[in-house]
Amino acid sequence: MTPPSRYTRPAIILHWLIAGLIITAVALGWLANFLPGPAVRPTIDAHKSVGIIVFGLVVLRLLWRFGHKPPAMPARYSRAEIRAAHIAHWVLYALMLLLPITGYLHDSAFKLAAEHPLRLFWLVPFPRLPIIAHMAPAAKQVFHDRLFALHVWLGYVLYAVFALHVAGALKHQILDHEAELQRMSLR
Repeated sequence: MTPPSRYTRPAIILHWLIAGLIITAVALGWLANFLPGPAVRPTIDAHKSVGIIVFGLVVLRLLWRFGHKPPAMPARYSRAEIRAAHIAHWVLYALMLLLPITGYLHDSAFKLAAEHPLRLFWLVPFPRLPIIAHMAPAAKQVFHDRLFALHVWLGYVLYAVFALHVAGALKHQILDHEAELQRMSLR
């Protein structure tokens, strides 16, 4: 049996859905820095909601991947290119899990949490972690600040690895004349 040349349809749908949601979360996070006071909170709340959805979809994507082998890379790719692609994919998965986790942890330490309950798209209550929410105020602020800094730093790492991922796919498509993008197209 020859290995598939394309990803499975569920993998493709999850790939593009997660990519679109990550771009949305990044845009919302950046946008909040430039909005007037009253508009910041709903924008950050939307950012959090999208992050929670991304986390769930990434878990689903990983479960799918463990049960469905991805297509083999073209034989023309060097061993180094294949290794780099695998490393980049797993780093992306780790970042797509760590960013929502660090966001959720630092949000659980938000000092104004009582006035701003966490709700998924303003509708569904989403609990904060009580063990963090009930920390002493000074310790909670330190935890919040450090987790926020980590969340931001991981975001920058995501931008870099995402750029490498896109650059690699375009290199293979344009320079190597491989049907790289077709492996992940919805067609």
